[in-house]
Amino acid sequence: MGKIPFRVNPMLATLVDKPFSKPNWVFEEKYDGVRMLAYKEGSKVSLISRNAIDRSARYPEIAATLGKLRIDTLLLDGEVVVFDGRRVSHFQLLQQGKGQPRYAVFDCVYSDGKDLRQEPLSVRRKVLEQVVKVRGEVEIATRLANDGIAAYEEANKRGLEGVIGKDSGAPYTEGRSKAWLKIKINQQEEFVIGGFTAPEGSREHFGALLLGTFQNGQLQYVGKVGTGFDEEILSSLHHKLNHLVRTSSPFSSGVKEKKATFVSPKLVAQVAFTERTTDGKLRHPVYLGLRDDKAARETEQ
Repeated sequence: MGKIPFRVNPMLATLVDKPFSKPNWVFEEKYDGVRMLAYKEGSKVSLISRNAIDRSARYPEIAATLGKLRIDTLLLDGEVVVFDGRRVSHFQLLQQGKGQPRYAVFDCVYSDGKDLRQEPLSVRRKVLEQVVKVRGEVEIATRLANDGIAAYEEANKRGLEGVIGKDSGAPYTEGRSKAWLKIKINQQEEFVIGGFTAPEGSREHFGALLLGTFQNGQLQYVGKVGTGFDEEILSSLHHKLNHLVRTSSPFSSGVKEKKATFVSPKLVAQVAFTERTTDGKLRHPVYLGLRDDKAARETEQ
């Protein structure tokens, strides 16, 4: 059995404010799922999350499909997603176990004994298309229009989360890079849970989650989210939060909630919202799910 002689941290895109077009750049669908590196060494496949946790047992069908590929050693980069009926990915569907998880692969870092990290993206994509065919729970990431503005318009019409622009001549580098740029369409972000309010009326467990982001090492309060929960989620989340209860607020800024229970800032929630107010608070937030693939400090802005 062949072995891949290294492990990598994934290459990450840098957020930009508006759509753009550049020569020799390509534009892909931005998926709303969980980032995953796939290491195939012989028949053994390891699915490794962004925070280096092996998730092979969580997605056995994906691992089994990759294990059947006729190549001894392979390192792929992609996103585990669940699509709705319009082929739009939603993290909430994945998190709640609704639908069949699929692995949308957008990069090939190592193939058949060859390290491809220094090869340009155009070469890595060709290798990817040669070794991975659309089969079972694995597919190749969708390319949009070659023009970035047109790609953004296409993504907007389809209701996608956003667009990823990539320099086709760039190597694969670990960590945040300006060779990959992302433009969001739907407002979704990860926020740290710093507390919760007491339930009211017929609701049990808690009323709303108190959210924040780290800025210069301090947790800044950005508001609360009280929608997007069913009874099962309320109960499960409340159980997790009770293990993190603390007496003092983790927020550096004041929280004007009389019945707040504060928790250690360990859990990360993905939240959709319409916009931010001038003082940085969230408008019309909706809870989508917990991110167990990201650490609280990764919300640093």
